[in-house]
Amino acid sequence: MPEPSAVRPPLLRLSTILSALSYALDLTEGHPRGHSARSCLIGMRLAEVLGLPPAERSDLFYALLMKDAGCSSNAARVYQLFGGDDRIAKHALWLRDWRKVREQAAYVLECVEPQGRVIDRLKKLAGLALAGSANRRQVFEVRCDRGADIAHAMGFTPATAAAIRSMDEHWDGGGLPAGLRGEAIPLLARIVGIAQVAEIFGSQGGPDAASRVVRERRGTWFAPELVSAFAEVQRDTALWAWFGPEAADRADLDEAVGGVEPQDRVIAGDDARLDAIAAAFAWVIDAKSPYTYQHSERVAEAAVAIGSALGLDGAAVRELRWAALLHDIGKLSVPNRILDKAGTLTADEWEVIRLHPYYTYRILERVPVFGALAFDASAHHERMDGRGYYRNLTADGLSRRARILAVADVFDALAADRPYRKGMPPERVGAILREESGPGLCPDCVGAALDVSDALWARRLDA
Repeated sequence: MPEPSAVRPPLLRLSTILSALSYALDLTEGHPRGHSARSCLIGMRLAEVLGLPPAERSDLFYALLMKDAGCSSNAARVYQLFGGDDRIAKHALWLRDWRKVREQAAYVLECVEPQGRVIDRLKKLAGLALAGSANRRQVFEVRCDRGADIAHAMGFTPATAAAIRSMDEHWDGGGLPAGLRGEAIPLLARIVGIAQVAEIFGSQGGPDAASRVVRERRGTWFAPELVSAFAEVQRDTALWAWFGPEAADRADLDEAVGGVEPQDRVIAGDDARLDAIAAAFAWVIDAKSPYTYQHSERVAEAAVAIGSALGLDGAAVRELRWAALLHDIGKLSVPNRILDKAGTLTADEWEVIRLHPYYTYRILERVPVFGALAFDASAHHERMDGRGYYRNLTADGLSRRARILAVADVFDALAADRPYRKGMPPERVGAILREESGPGLCPDCVGAALDVSDALWARRLDA
């Protein structure tokens, strides 16, 4: 089965790629699909009302799209603190004014081990009480710093990175992580802060609900002049047409986001940018759990080595690397209580795991260029005899790229530590690959993997 090549439109806009990929960030934060994109529409409308010059609007535009790039880096910590589903706990935090003691108490009672035993809930509550505000600061700091670092690594401006780092600071100094106050908070960060809160409440109750919360937090969370400017945003009926249940899955949302990008500052998505995007989202994916640290990068390294050994040309190897870096993007939909579980998974938990390749496909299918890789990237748990998941494909339905990804993924999964076991030594990994060759994994790809395995193991030791 031949693998499709990535199709390039005449102008491949970076904004279109990031808008589509931001769905993965929404999943990780527990937000409805399109949260980042709609936050971008709100923030850019605010920038228009404020009369920001094109350069600042461009910096703001990318800060809004990438504001949650660090969201996976605190997922394990949130799970450790609260138990339950880290995505639910994260989203619930935005529905309350977490600075108020009463709201803090209500949030904790709602989110701490919601399905757990009474004793487990009491232990978590005691731990939170002892740690106090230090835990809140740490959760925000990890997320904001990581997001800013990713923006920098992707080549965005220092202003974009700074906006992401300070987006959760509040006008009166009561925000996190640094407790910045007033004009010490970058203007773009102030806009991102109000835009993301307005989106959350606007998605639930429309412009009136968004405006009510924005007004209530005037002078505390938000700068007074931004609250005044938001009054005009509230009256923009065209903007709010993107909100509500009927608009949740509109396929043209990414086009709308592209329409608010400063047209004289469009950034092209060339191969170098695509390399950076794939690598950055691999960092997002692998930060979700301590047990997946650098997994996507190692799978990409193995896939490239196997593909090169099989004679793939330069363009095919590059696309194979993108697919490998992004193959587990659907894992951002999996709660850490399942990803990090040391014991045996229940049937329901296994079903959640088995669905992560489905989410990989759903995320990547709408992304320019990466969409051509979506099917193969989502087939990394399929097997030649049809006993894989989620589609139960057989050999006839698996391209060479998909077969390479499957072998590369198994190679790293066996070699890496997992919550339930230590990583296996080289001889045991090689033996299992040989056992799976034929019924489960492509013999040619296994043979190529064994040929390059010494070099791959050497790189693991050097890492």
